[in-house]
Amino acid sequence: MGHANADPHTLTADAAEVIPLEELERKLALGRPLRVKLGLDPTAEHVTLGWAVVLRKLRQFQDAGHTAVLIVGDFTARVGDPSGKSETRPRLEVATIQAFAARVLEQFSLILDRERLEVRYNSEWLEPLTMEDVLGLTSRYTVARMLERDDFAKRYADGRPISVMEFLYPLMQAYDSVAVRADIELGGTDQTFNLLVGREIQRDYGQEPQVALTMPLLEGLDGVQKMSQSLGNYVGITEPPEEMFGKLMRIPDALIPKYLELCGGAPAEEAAAVRTGLEDGSVHPARAKRDMAARVVALYHGPDAGSAAEARFDTIHVDHEIPDDVPSRPLPAGAVRDGRVWIVRLLVELDLAKSNSEGRRLIEGGGVRVDGAVVADPTSELDPGELAGRVVQVGPHRFVRVEG
Repeated sequence: MGHANADPHTLTADAAEVIPLEELERKLALGRPLRVKLGLDPTAEHVTLGWAVVLRKLRQFQDAGHTAVLIVGDFTARVGDPSGKSETRPRLEVATIQAFAARVLEQFSLILDRERLEVRYNSEWLEPLTMEDVLGLTSRYTVARMLERDDFAKRYADGRPISVMEFLYPLMQAYDSVAVRADIELGGTDQTFNLLVGREIQRDYGQEPQVALTMPLLEGLDGVQKMSQSLGNYVGITEPPEEMFGKLMRIPDALIPKYLELCGGAPAEEAAAVRTGLEDGSVHPARAKRDMAARVVALYHGPDAGSAAEARFDTIHVDHEIPDDVPSRPLPAGAVRDGRVWIVRLLVELDLAKSNSEGRRLIEGGGVRVDGAVVADPTSELDPGELAGRVVQVGPHRFVRVEG
């Protein structure tokens, strides 16, 4: 594994907060591999660029010779997790959780070194706890301290219910740190409270408390709310290069430096120079955004993918041309009725819309084209012969050529 890197600067340069910094410096100076914990929420379909911010930090610790300890929260997902939400998450079946976890772990391998990764499931130690054990855990923390957590405090002030089970969740996450003897725990700034509970519980169990290292939260494509799959304002790290590039071109100009540093891996100095250039007008926002988007795409799809995605973006959005590599499909038999093809039914049959109602909405929103011409009327019908060789387009990135 090599000697653990004792220089804290590269490991904390882009962190939001390190609590306490002097303890991290002391732990790094020990010269032994530290156990760096990160919790995995096994309820997500995709690993987003927002999630990747913390994963990339974990990879830095791996590269410095430390051990990444990934906690799959399979037990906590079964009981529900508020995690900064205003309401509890629904409970999930074991098989559903396992399927989510397997899919997410596969995506994690694009960022983390699997050979230096310890994967643990928290059902291993939480499920065997007796009532006596649970009561002993609850005795180590007060209700007053629990109500200091922002989302609990807001719900309590608003008179919205908080179950006792929800108070147990931060304690269970803290007990994870005890079980794996974590030296450091990573998370977003929305996890600060839980990470600090871990410090206190470890101390009560006779362990040296973990250092809490939080990373900035990444705003999504809307530039306002945290990147979230439920809000649809996200970019997934396994999305096709051209889709990833196109989405990144939609972020507000003010977020370019943040995305450049947290998503593209640019040094803080480079991101700061871009920020200054955007403010004084010496850097053009469109060029900076393209450079950022190409950099992020290249990070996940290879060095040539960024420039290729940019070229495809220009073909579609600047030149308004149809790309050369459009997939071809025969005219589906189900799209033809009484010798005519209803455009809405065609979208569904070509898997460009999930339902007739979605197809209508896409057309009414101006998002459907045939050979580059906008389809304005959702009642439009075409002769099957007219469609031979023509390209049906939905949105900026989805094309299907109908074979003759």
